[in-house]
Amino acid sequence: MTSTTASAPAGPLAGVRVIELGGIGPGPFAGMILADLGAEVIRVDRPAEHGRPSGHPILHRGRRSVTADLKDPRGVDLVLRLADGADALIEGFRPGVTERLGLGPGVCLPRNPRLVYGRMTGWGQDGPLAQAPGHDINYIAVAGALAQVGPADGDPVVPLNLFGDMGGGGMLLALGIAAALYSAKVTGRGQVVDAAMTDGTAIQLALLQGLLRTGRWTEGRERNLFDGAAPFYRTYRCADGAHLAVGCVEPQFWAETLRVLGLTDDPLFAKQHDRAAWPRMAARLAELFATRPRDAWAADFEGTESCVTPVLDWTEAARHPHNAARGTYRLTADGHPEPGTAPRFLGTPAAEPRPAGPTGGQTDEVLAELGIGAGELAELRAGGVVG
Repeated sequence: MTSTTASAPAGPLAGVRVIELGGIGPGPFAGMILADLGAEVIRVDRPAEHGRPSGHPILHRGRRSVTADLKDPRGVDLVLRLADGADALIEGFRPGVTERLGLGPGVCLPRNPRLVYGRMTGWGQDGPLAQAPGHDINYIAVAGALAQVGPADGDPVVPLNLFGDMGGGGMLLALGIAAALYSAKVTGRGQVVDAAMTDGTAIQLALLQGLLRTGRWTEGRERNLFDGAAPFYRTYRCADGAHLAVGCVEPQFWAETLRVLGLTDDPLFAKQHDRAAWPRMAARLAELFATRPRDAWAADFEGTESCVTPVLDWTEAARHPHNAARGTYRLTADGHPEPGTAPRFLGTPAAEPRPAGPTGGQTDEVLAELGIGAGELAELRAGGVVG
């Protein structure tokens, strides 16, 4: 990844300006992605938070931050003026909230017809649940993903907040905004992007539902190739309590795994896809892997085409030679790892992300760019419109 100065345009979205109305979770994740890829993202937060350190130092990186009271018409006017000069806007409120504030697309798009108006919700802008509260776990439950994760004889297991918030939410919104920006460049017209975490979760099930349709998948937990049932696609506990991830789906990788384990001639493992033998295979492998520490096994498999890797915690992942060589993680000034930018662009490489500053730290600077002088700024501040 090529490093540049913080002020130099870098990344494929250099020159794009995005206004992000302060929210939590997937909306800021979309803003982070866009900022990482070179967009200028200005985040608008509440005046009550002005001057505080960011509560989400990674999700909020790469932004300029201003504070404005969206319940005050003067604060709304400031945001509208910011949106007038922007290419995109991100909001993550329940449907109808920005309309009540006077910041909905019906107001913003006539003022700036090229604006891409990105909306991030759990249930979407319409439908029976549109106004219902919820979180990642609720969205992935209703979308049909949560029921498929976990042990066959246990309860569904929450897969962090990756399916809904991050993959089905923020990443989907970032993609939608990038696509709509391209359309706006071609047509001259902006539009609303309705990104819902239920929709985004469902679309991630495309492969598995395709397998279900062709008879190669069975609904339920621990019954299939990729849900922990197959002895060659699951995790195993080692002697030290750490784990290995075994993913040798293809026959040549399965054969290599058996070779490393000294099981090539064991008749139990002769038929990889004999589902009746899967429980016995898994039990035998579990017993074997439990005899040695994780890193001893990892050393045996290193350099082989077996698709067997150690299961790493976050600190270990940041230090892994492959991740270190690619800059998959980067160390911040205080020594903590955080994800680097992704994907990589060889023609328009992104700059190193700037750390998140204090909330509202660029309020004066950004408002000055709108033509607001010191006297007007003082009045806004005295009235509590800005921090």
